[in-house]
Amino acid sequence: MADIFERLLKNYGPLGQHRERAHGYFAFPKLEGEIASRMKFRGQEMIVWSLNNYLGLANHPEIRKVDAEAAAEFGLAYPMGARMMSGNSNHHERLEAELAAFEHKEDAILLNFGYQGIMSAIDTLCGRHDVIVYDAESHACIIDGLRLHPGHRYVFKHNDIEDCEKQLQRATQLIEKQKSGGILVITEGVFGMAGDQGKLKEIVALKGKYDFRLLVDDAHGFGTLGETGAGAGEAQGCQDGIDLYFSTFAKSMASIGAFIAGPKAIIDYIRYNIRSQIFAKSLPMPIVLGNLKRLHMLQTMPELKNKLWENATKLQEGLKARGFDIGKTDSVVTPVYMKGGIEEATAMVMDLRENYKIFCSIVVYPVIPKGHIIYRLIPSAAHTDEDIQLTLKAFTETKEKLDAGAYKAEAIPDMAEKA
Repeated sequence: MADIFERLLKNYGPLGQHRERAHGYFAFPKLEGEIASRMKFRGQEMIVWSLNNYLGLANHPEIRKVDAEAAAEFGLAYPMGARMMSGNSNHHERLEAELAAFEHKEDAILLNFGYQGIMSAIDTLCGRHDVIVYDAESHACIIDGLRLHPGHRYVFKHNDIEDCEKQLQRATQLIEKQKSGGILVITEGVFGMAGDQGKLKEIVALKGKYDFRLLVDDAHGFGTLGETGAGAGEAQGCQDGIDLYFSTFAKSMASIGAFIAGPKAIIDYIRYNIRSQIFAKSLPMPIVLGNLKRLHMLQTMPELKNKLWENATKLQEGLKARGFDIGKTDSVVTPVYMKGGIEEATAMVMDLRENYKIFCSIVVYPVIPKGHIIYRLIPSAAHTDEDIQLTLKAFTETKEKLDAGAYKAEAIPDMAEKA
């Protein structure tokens, strides 16, 4: 019989294999100080482009005040217990009602966490005879939710409506053969890596030909897209065609938790059947009251979203003007595509942090194909024009070094000494 621990220690996985070199610097870094566009990393002030603090609410004085007052009044334990048993309150229900109204849906349910929540929702909604059709670049939380699904699932090429229809045809044929089950299509409002919006309007239009329900994960669209900030569905004019709208509070709201909005009868079904919420303690009152305040600010302070887009546009246009490839993003998420190996990516990140004081996230193999590098920059309303200009200068100079071969493997030891 094999020892489970022994097996694990023989293979730490594609990311874990780099843990000794990466921990504390490339993985699990520690940003310190007040949440802002500039924070400290290893004692040095950095311009930070890795926080999903889109509207700059994380450290807003009005938010800090409400958070502090709610914690002083209720503590972090209240209400005690799961929502169904003893952890409900008028404030929880008020937040759900306001979120539903904001998203033009009949009802909403609060979730403790976004990742856990959408996984559980998929598990709750779909049985073994149901078929799920989903976008190939769906977030990991959706993929993990699909792993829980006992029935069939068909993937369509990213944002490829022709292939989506092909998979809907396959799903429909299977349902007809089984003589039971239904179809759930899952996609995203904004894909968090590439920044492109999901083709929601086109998918909704397919309802005229196929019988399915649509679940949209709009974590990056909520608060950033649409006239009122209601998200990608509002921006594309198809919110009514989205059956279940999901978003997290961890992005625009700079908080904890998530929600699903949709028809009252279906939300009620989820409420009474979603195991991860039924058997888990409810959101603490300071989180709920803080989220109510954040939602009100999102709704009544359009200048926050306007500033976010002003900064995102400056950053994206600046990168394009300097010859950088930022792909097909039509959101504030800003990817920067480059070519190079993991050694070059490692050295380039260190150069950006140590010499230019720029902190941003990087994606390399095995997440993406070998020979490619993606920097993902997340602008916020808190960034300044100086932050943007210094970052553009840093990227221009480090890209020149990358192209000149300055970040080849032999350059790493000297850089590593600084870490």
